[in-house]
Amino acid sequence: MKKQVTGFLGFINKLEDWFLILTLAVMVVLAVAQIFFRNVFGEGVVWIDPLLRVLVLWVAIGGAVVATRNDNHIRIDFFTRYVSKKHIKYLQRSVYAFCIFVCSLISWHAVRFVQMDYEYETIAFANIPAWVTELIIPIGFFMIAFRYLLLFISPPEQDAR
Repeated sequence: MKKQVTGFLGFINKLEDWFLILTLAVMVVLAVAQIFFRNVFGEGVVWIDPLLRVLVLWVAIGGAVVATRNDNHIRIDFFTRYVSKKHIKYLQRSVYAFCIFVCSLISWHAVRFVQMDYEYETIAFANIPAWVTELIIPIGFFMIAFRYLLLFISPPEQDAR
């Protein structure tokens, strides 16, 4: 069973990595194309700029998910200097539990936000519904909560200080 879970998580890791690589590559190609169109033809493609803004959001949230995978988020290590090594896991797990709660709450409300834009048929740009561009928010925060749940269950070893 553990081998299947590890294999599944490896698949998810590769999926996240490829998602970031492809999204960033699309951003670079679109940005270069927009610069080319503006310099050569005097005007750019209307939908590229809003798409690039959306892709920045997608890369940022995707990067946060990947950072959570290895517990590499920005943190304030004030307490770890003053808490004994035997109590650090309890502190670490309480931080993970808080992160699970916050990210789950954000994901829940992001789902409601996306549903609202779906119901109102809001358009983001170029006849693309806004809810499609916003899907990364609930999915991303759900994945971050999931990653923190995995860290809560099996926290990484702390560095020797």
